[in-house]
Order: sequence, then structure tokens, then C-alpha cells
Amino acid sequence: MKIDNPISITDQAAEEVKNILSQKKVPEGYSLRIGIKGGGGCGGAAFSLGFDTKKETDIEYITKDIPVLIDKRQMLFLIDLEVDFEDRRDERGFVFNKVTAQ
Repeated sequence: MKIDNPISITDQAAEEVKNILSQKKVPEGYSLRIGIKGGGGCGGAAFSLGFDTKKETDIEYITKDIPVLIDKRQMLFLIDLEVDFEDRRDERGFVFNKVTAQ
């Protein structure tokens, strides 16, 4: 199934993903997997990023020249998510923001 960008990736996050792909020598055929993990308890679900190959239950699309995979069962929780990358003095990493329509 092909879908138009249910998740956005900022320029900073896209640049960092591309750096990881080249520096960590992620094998060809792998895509960026965006998903959720957890869901139980008070903390709720947490968003996750990784690199993986396409599975039968995945939706696949390309944004900013990055192939992205999302499990169909998780799509409802991920629509309107923005993946960003912050590089601060004390911390650096990917952050996830829910984007709401204005």
C-alpha cells in the first residue's frame, strides 16, 4: 500500500538519518522504520526509530529521499507525527512532535 507522507521529517532529522545510513553502513535494502513500542502502564506508548526491511504488513513511502516503513496496525497512532533532531549542548537526539491542524 502506498500513502502520501503520513509522517513528516524535518530537514535536520533527514540529514541525521542520512548520516547514520552512511556512517553505520546500514545494508542496502533497509529503510527507516518509525513505530511505537510499549503502550501499557501510565507512560503510554513511546515512539521508536530503527532500520529494517519491509514486511508484509508495512506501508512504505519516501520522504526527503529516505525510504520509510510503518506497520499498518500502528498507522493510526503515527499520523501527523513529525520527526525532528535536536543537537543541544547537553543532549542530542531525535524528538517526536504531534502536529495538529490549525
